[in-house]
Amino acid sequence: MTARTAAAALTVSSNPLRDPRDRRLPRVPPPCALVVFGVTGDLSRKKLIPAVYDLANRGLLPPGFVLLGFARRDWGDGDFEEVAKEAAKKGARTPFREETWSRLAEAIRFLPGSFDDDQAFDTLARTLQELDASHGTQGNAAFYLSIPPSAFPTVLAQMQRTGMADNEQSGAWRRVVVEKPFGEDLASAQELNALVDSVFTARDVFRIDHYLGKETVQNLLALRFANELFEPIWNRQHIDSVQITMAEDVGIGTRAGFYEQTGAARDVLQNHLLQLLALTAMEEPGSFDAESLRAEKRKVLSAVMPPADLATGTVRGQYDQGWLAGERVRGYRDEDDVDPASRTETFAAVRLEVESRRWAGVPFYLRTGKRLPRRVTEIAVLFRTAPVLPFSATDTEELGSNQLVVRVQPDEGMTLRFGSKVPGTQMEVRDVAMDFLYGEAFTESSPEAYERLLLDVLLGDASLFPQNEEVEESWRVIDPIEQHWRERDEAGEEPHLYRAGEWGPRAADEMLAREGRAWRRP
Repeated sequence: MTARTAAAALTVSSNPLRDPRDRRLPRVPPPCALVVFGVTGDLSRKKLIPAVYDLANRGLLPPGFVLLGFARRDWGDGDFEEVAKEAAKKGARTPFREETWSRLAEAIRFLPGSFDDDQAFDTLARTLQELDASHGTQGNAAFYLSIPPSAFPTVLAQMQRTGMADNEQSGAWRRVVVEKPFGEDLASAQELNALVDSVFTARDVFRIDHYLGKETVQNLLALRFANELFEPIWNRQHIDSVQITMAEDVGIGTRAGFYEQTGAARDVLQNHLLQLLALTAMEEPGSFDAESLRAEKRKVLSAVMPPADLATGTVRGQYDQGWLAGERVRGYRDEDDVDPASRTETFAAVRLEVESRRWAGVPFYLRTGKRLPRRVTEIAVLFRTAPVLPFSATDTEELGSNQLVVRVQPDEGMTLRFGSKVPGTQMEVRDVAMDFLYGEAFTESSPEAYERLLLDVLLGDASLFPQNEEVEESWRVIDPIEQHWRERDEAGEEPHLYRAGEWGPRAADEMLAREGRAWRRP
């Protein structure tokens, strides 16, 4: 360890004035290396490298930090540095500063090789040892698998063979970050979990769902448990229903190969939306440590039941050609590399219930889709209609139910809708809204999701990362739905079409209308 690294570590970890429980103080990881497999892919260039730069710009990376890229490219350190610099300039949230980049560039390395190349992995293991001597990483390393799931077995086997995944052999911590999809059904998820856990210890596996790193999602916990205003009415006595929406205005782009094998339910419902449901419905944890949070989310997911009638409780749709933002766009089956007879869903909606004392009888409606009117992710809690006995029927004609809407993206914040009297001589009550926007309430902008999650990986804080049981419980909910849709395929049933620019197929509206409800229009 260099003197500089030792001094920095001493400052961070041994300050007698620092209270480890005080989370207002900056959390700086110990010296370490971040190894990114598949570092030349879109995820690395658009998200991971900018996030590393932003952490460096905020002073949240230790002096003994190294970014090590691994990919099948005939590059040297200088080539990778140029690519990384352009990625940081283009994608970073914080201002680009040459001084920051110069310091970070000194800690950038690149190793070429394929995943089945024993020599390349031997070199990688040896390089990690050398970085300890040259940069003071203390042997700590996090491995980010930004690669297709089909490559996991090969890479994990190489890491096991070389001892890179072994904490005891390395004399330091070794962690792995796994990107979704976490399998394609319950059986494959269990197989993948067993594979990863056979190489890394369970506490060192970080399954990343970037939605859980968004500031607004985390603020949902503060909203519920730090305010006396909401928690007493957060139950079936007061809440009529919950709607969780993730809408995208884009099509599949160049991801036809992935999307044809996955579809909207596997891509979004199984992970993002069920995680949002768990955070919305969970009981108050004893603390916000990783195990307490995960335990409460696991309880919720184990209580989620698929629709009793899958024919009326689920809807799958597929976008057709239409107009969006003044532009004529193609239908899904006309997209490049898509089967002209494809039945893959680009829209999925489902009615779920949580069988617990708090939520019995409250429907949770989840929907996601592509080529919808706008990009938005939100959680809408719709309260029961108030008994407006003192008012005449005409006084409240334009009054709806109270709503609390948590906007995850893009306009991060919250909206509370309630009834108010219209100015004038008559008693007329209609809905009004109060808006809270993060960008206006706080002088500091919210970190990007990957920025927060990468920092948590290096710190070893697993609070925002789903564990095995959560993933498997999510697949338990989704598998019957997927099986039902496969049976409908075999019977020749087509997905419901909707024009690009619409809020999904008519069948999704009918699913709620049968129960006297309607989708909220974000």
